[in-house]
Amino acid sequence: MKTRHLNTLILLLGILAVSFGGCIKNDLPYPKIPQLILALQAEGELNPARIDSTDYTATIFLEETTDIQAVRFTRFKISPDATSDKDLLEGTWDLSVPMTVTLSLYQEYQWMISAEQHIERYFTVAGQIGETVIDPVGRRIVVNVPQNADLSDLQITSIKLGPKDISVLTPEYAAGSKINLKSPLRIDVTAWGRTEDWTIYAQHTAQIVSTNAVDAWSQVIWAYGEGPADAHNFFEYKKEGDQAWTAVPDADITLKDGAFSCCIKHLQPLTSYTVRACSDNNTGNEITVTTQGTQALPDGDFELWWLNGRIWCPWGEDAAQWPDGGRFWDTGNTGAATLGESNVKPSDYVPAGLSGKSAELKTEFKGIAGIGKLAAGSIYSGSYKKTDGTNGILDFGRVWALRPTKLRGYYQYTTGDINYASKELPDLKGRPDTCSIYIALTDWTQPYEIRTNPNNRQLFDKDAPYVIGYGELQRGSSMDSYEEFEIEIKYKSTSQVPSYIMITCASSKYGDYFTGSTSSVLYVDQLSLSYDY
Repeated sequence: MKTRHLNTLILLLGILAVSFGGCIKNDLPYPKIPQLILALQAEGELNPARIDSTDYTATIFLEETTDIQAVRFTRFKISPDATSDKDLLEGTWDLSVPMTVTLSLYQEYQWMISAEQHIERYFTVAGQIGETVIDPVGRRIVVNVPQNADLSDLQITSIKLGPKDISVLTPEYAAGSKINLKSPLRIDVTAWGRTEDWTIYAQHTAQIVSTNAVDAWSQVIWAYGEGPADAHNFFEYKKEGDQAWTAVPDADITLKDGAFSCCIKHLQPLTSYTVRACSDNNTGNEITVTTQGTQALPDGDFELWWLNGRIWCPWGEDAAQWPDGGRFWDTGNTGAATLGESNVKPSDYVPAGLSGKSAELKTEFKGIAGIGKLAAGSIYSGSYKKTDGTNGILDFGRVWALRPTKLRGYYQYTTGDINYASKELPDLKGRPDTCSIYIALTDWTQPYEIRTNPNNRQLFDKDAPYVIGYGELQRGSSMDSYEEFEIEIKYKSTSQVPSYIMITCASSKYGDYFTGSTSSVLYVDQLSLSYDY
């Protein structure tokens, strides 16, 4: 009897379980895996595309002869298993305005694809003052000429208003042509079967020469002025308290039609100077500025090291967070040490005549029984954030507000043929490996996150808008001894002040793609900054 009641109870519980089970919903969320554009190429590219997996944007850079309204893509690679609402490899696409592409896998990720295209345009006339103003949006061109110039009888010295070799001007003008600009002149510019209506203006100006801008760095000053294109245009400067003016050598002055600029060198930091533009016997307005100070590169001699377990750290054991006198450099040792020993270490091998330590950077395979990854030796200004599986996440950059002109130091490199290549760079296998040393000044508001995981990779892009100044050294051959190097930093703007400095040294240029040679070794020592030319 008890057994029968027990069986009945079990049966009822089973029925209830089935009944309730039919009402249970699967509330487990789908995984959130960002779907990325991994590669993008188009016909008529000027430079490789810039892909930002953080903002979900991709920008292609077109030659000026490429029709931006009929772009033909040749490569469109996205995350595995993702789908796209547009097949970019089919037909042509109008990128005169940004285009959205939606990638889907569990969730949707909207990407913005845009194109940048610079069409070089110029128009000058004999005797003009200053640089021509060209407004591509309003399609207006304005030139200034002296008060005594006859606007109805000007001579064109240069003209290009559309893409090279494929533009037709109506009326047709060329260098040497006479032109009447007493009233605005309309010119049709035709390319790709489309016509734009441009208007050219000329106006008299009583100002012969003007000092337009003066940008003071630490030991150099950049100056910009305007004057008659056919005059002797130059600059003068004097230090606060001096009476005599010093002329900037003509060799240091850059002329562009009626605009001219210069770099005034060998100045003193934290000192006031007055600068003026000059044209023949005429002098322009005076501008007074004060130069910035200088700052040494922290720990550029690589004397401070600390062995934390098996991880070599390029700072002293008691170092506080930079910029309060502590850490400036970091390495990929934290990630490399998960599968082996540190591949960036202090070394007693230093340049001849010097003593102390240097940084030894090796490219090594990290793994067990052939399972693992190649790790390039690298040291950089920033910090190692965390490890993502077998990939690294780094914070690039340290706070910096000065504008150095050069990065100097010593290096020695031993290379080998690349014996590990990723699926993305298979053609590099067997070629000599290359080391890389570069410096960048940027306008970041916070350290820049670097991710080497191919599924959400984000790397430093020297051509990105956030880069203000950049310089690099690369070498793909072995050296017998240390050599001194000097990298000049090229700036996009002399007026923009950076907020971060980024310096990286790597034994394998393509280490972020786990590609390189296990024979590659780079030594670096005595890194320093120069603020003069």
